[in-house]
Amino acid sequence: MQLRTEGIVLRTFPFAEADLLVTYLTPDHGVRKAFARSARKVKSRFGASLEPLTHSRITFMGKEDAELPRLTQSDILRPHQGLREGLQCFALASEMVELTMGLLPVGKPSQEAFDLLREMLARMERECSALNSLIYKIRLLVLKGYAPRLSGCGRCGASALRFFVSQGAVLCERCTGGLERSGAKVVRVSPGSVRLYDSLGSWELDKTARIKPSEALLAEVRDLLDAHVEYILSGPLRSRTFTSRTP
Repeated sequence: MQLRTEGIVLRTFPFAEADLLVTYLTPDHGVRKAFARSARKVKSRFGASLEPLTHSRITFMGKEDAELPRLTQSDILRPHQGLREGLQCFALASEMVELTMGLLPVGKPSQEAFDLLREMLARMERECSALNSLIYKIRLLVLKGYAPRLSGCGRCGASALRFFVSQGAVLCERCTGGLERSGAKVVRVSPGSVRLYDSLGSWELDKTARIKPSEALLAEVRDLLDAHVEYILSGPLRSRTFTSRTP
């Protein structure tokens, strides 16, 4: 069976002598792996189309339920080469990719997630910034139902500025119960960081370019999100090591 779709390369892994295992994000098959024969040979017909972050039109061959179909064609639509040329820029994009692979189930259609990653990679190529990376992470968490709740206590809705990581929400004094005594991790947030978080997640993407947060405010939201992601994924994003000092 032949499957044609679009795909963004999330990751590649060497296999055997000259082959590659390629992980894509596709709109109609979600996260999907494919086997690319002889892809690492100098004269490979795939050329640069299997470079990380490349957006291509691709064709798979194999049974409909095959876990590892064979990649037979890959035509570049947008190479995103600029994102691979600088270490910090590539690290920010890699952090986005790692979160994508952590949140999206394999083989489930993901049109909205695909469109979001495609658009944000294009924005990152125009302006490679920690802010754009943060916008993507917030919106992907919202899309998949994992977004932290910062606007009002997660239990009663009252005003609250302490984020309890294990609860995924801010809680007021009355609703914390025995969480503090149990040593639950708490991240303090400011009204400014709550407004920034809400704006990045809800404004139209074109309008988010108007947002110019201070470095301190940006760091506050990033730190909270890092703690939240580490909890839901049972570990930190490895690529975060390289982006922790990115302006």
